[in-house]
Amino acid sequence: MTSKEFEILFRKLYLPLGMYALRIVEDADVAEDLEQDAFMKAWLYIEKGGEIDNFSSFMYRTVRNVCLSYLRYKRDTLDESNIPDVGEEEIDSSFRDARIWKAIDDLPEKCREVFLMSKQDGFSNEEIAEELGISIKTVKNQMTKAFSRLREALSDNHKPFFLPFL
Repeated sequence: MTSKEFEILFRKLYLPLGMYALRIVEDADVAEDLEQDAFMKAWLYIEKGGEIDNFSSFMYRTVRNVCLSYLRYKRDTLDESNIPDVGEEEIDSSFRDARIWKAIDDLPEKCREVFLMSKQDGFSNEEIAEELGISIKTVKNQMTKAFSRLREALSDNHKPFFLPFL
């Protein structure tokens, strides 16, 4: 595998693997660090002449193992039965979550801020309006705009979607 091929796969898998790691360790900063460690291990393996048949599966397994090692170190003991094994469902979920967060990230700044305050932080429209110094009508307009853009960005031929972790 060339460095260019590795870079292409890195870009394709970075966000989904990050979402997978986040599910395991439940800390975004730690998940990102562990994911980077996993990519580093993969690159070193490749540099030493190792062959990888299915890079995606290899990376999911590596991220899972790095996360488990971290949790073992952090907790001394670890009940691995609570950690999902790598399967199609986990891979699909991580890609779905990555798509959702990418769509949220692409919202205009104020729209994203209002949306996250409502859906992630649980603020009411009144609380958001007070916190940001804007009218309740503006909050409602920003939420409508956010849902419209998210629906457009996330719908596959207008199939319904939901935001599972907000």
